[in-house]
Amino acid sequence: MVLAKVDLWKLHDGLLYNFLYNNDIDSIHILLNLYDIETNMTNIYPKYRCTTKIRKRLKRLLIPRKDRQLVSYNVGMLIHEDIDRLELALYLQGYKNGYYNNRWVNILEDETIKHFKFEEIYDKNFLFHYDTSLVGIKRIKKDLWNEIDVEEKESKYVHDFIISYCDKVIKKKIYNLNSFIDKQLTIDYSLKEPNIQEEESLLSTKELNKIYTAVKKTIIKNVINMYKDASWFGINDRVLNRYL
Repeated sequence: MVLAKVDLWKLHDGLLYNFLYNNDIDSIHILLNLYDIETNMTNIYPKYRCTTKIRKRLKRLLIPRKDRQLVSYNVGMLIHEDIDRLELALYLQGYKNGYYNNRWVNILEDETIKHFKFEEIYDKNFLFHYDTSLVGIKRIKKDLWNEIDVEEKESKYVHDFIISYCDKVIKKKIYNLNSFIDKQLTIDYSLKEPNIQEEESLLSTKELNKIYTAVKKTIIKNVINMYKDASWFGINDRVLNRYL
């Protein structure tokens, strides 16, 4: 018995939740297999950028602390697996958004057949996934991204998804950051007896607030762009799959 699309998407959501919040690797493998069966998905290439961006931002944010590099490194080590799961989850959501968007798929297909014969499309593994040098294709991608931006501004789907995840998974780790940082020690030889002390004090509540806010903002900025890229990939793959 074939599952109705609405039931199938509920299954997708359940598997995604289990992967995100319970770190269940089996769930993501099952979900990817389902996507592959439904969509012949082959071009899944999320770019895990957020952790690197967060580290760079925190190093600037924590000036003039001497241990800002150590803090930024520890934040990255502490939450990078959580962020990688979030990036993959929203990449898949963006891909699905594009793949099942028939209006944009039709628009891209109409433009595609202006440039390629049917047999040429059949032989392709990639369409305009990375190459948007043609004026018509560049315009379509720009219009798609603008539409996603407008929809996101109204619905705040990606924004709220990220905030909810951060509050449930990442927040407690950031606010317990002092417990995970190995403090560096300095020795003052100017006194009769060498004085050993920590190079920097513990992070204050104000600093932890700033760190958590910066983490959220960095994730939102980068993941929304990744979501749009994934939607573009989904649209391109759907056009290609029409010629299998």
